[in-house]
Amino acid sequence: MKKALFFVLVLCLSALVPGCGKKGNPTAPASGGGNAPAKKLKLAFVSNNAANFWTIARSGCNDAAKELGDVEVDFRIPSTGSAAEQQQILNDLVAAGIDGIAVSPIDPANQTDFLNHIAGQTLLITADSDAPSSKRVCYIGTDNVAAGRQAGQLIKKAIPQGGKIMVFVGKLDAQNAKERLQGIKEALQGSNIEIIDVRTDDTDQVRAQKNAEDTLVKYPDVACLVGLWNYNGPAIANAVKGAGKDGQVKIVCFDENQETLAGVASGLIYGTVVQKPYEFGKQAITRMDKYLHGDKSALAGGPLYVPTLVLKKDDVAEFQAQLKQLLGQ
Repeated sequence: MKKALFFVLVLCLSALVPGCGKKGNPTAPASGGGNAPAKKLKLAFVSNNAANFWTIARSGCNDAAKELGDVEVDFRIPSTGSAAEQQQILNDLVAAGIDGIAVSPIDPANQTDFLNHIAGQTLLITADSDAPSSKRVCYIGTDNVAAGRQAGQLIKKAIPQGGKIMVFVGKLDAQNAKERLQGIKEALQGSNIEIIDVRTDDTDQVRAQKNAEDTLVKYPDVACLVGLWNYNGPAIANAVKGAGKDGQVKIVCFDENQETLAGVASGLIYGTVVQKPYEFGKQAITRMDKYLHGDKSALAGGPLYVPTLVLKKDDVAEFQAQLKQLLGQ
């Protein structure tokens, strides 16, 4: 990975022609009706769980608010990772008069009617995980099918002789989980790699590790364990290390959790597909602000995809240094 790749991607995102979602905005709030709102905008970002991944997204939101100067950001995290809790948060935000919300839906298929209700009262976009059948105006985040294909290619390199793999995720109902799994399956077509099953944990990190531990016992010949969500990588790594199968059972996962990066650097984890949660937050707040100040092009034209990177052992140190610089640490 070239030295400037990470920052070039970030700069390119800022220069993109604004794009996302459906033409027009029949669900925009009164404050966004084409005239710049007189009051300071109140915008929110609602995650789908409490993983460390969202700390980076929060930094992006906060930096956007500082740069814009006319925005207050309310960043909310459902502590239980349940759709019911997330819906209560959204209801509370609307009741408080929020001007716009970016949300990562937990169960988009079953939340569609509810999301449409929210979209009828305020500007609503999705980030990280989409709800494509809803009336959300825009999706900002990863092309998860493409990211899944990247993970699939990593799996093939990790176990070139083929073998059995198990996939782990919080909730398979989430759109990003479905799409990542789809991409993995596409990449593995024609190979001699078999997906045994998918194990879910309802965003319970203790259960996530137990799922991996149980898999290692039940399937002693499993060749690779694959984690689709941020915390799955560390949970799998702990299980593999605890079973004394370091290096024997390969691990492929997603995101830049510090434990994941440490695992990749040590060789315990073969590789990870990293997203740009900082940009999820920054782009969401910046574009909602533009939209509500009358620039409808900020959320028009199609999904805004934020590029992903594949990290292996030799890439970690440089990536960590660049991430710290980006976050001002």
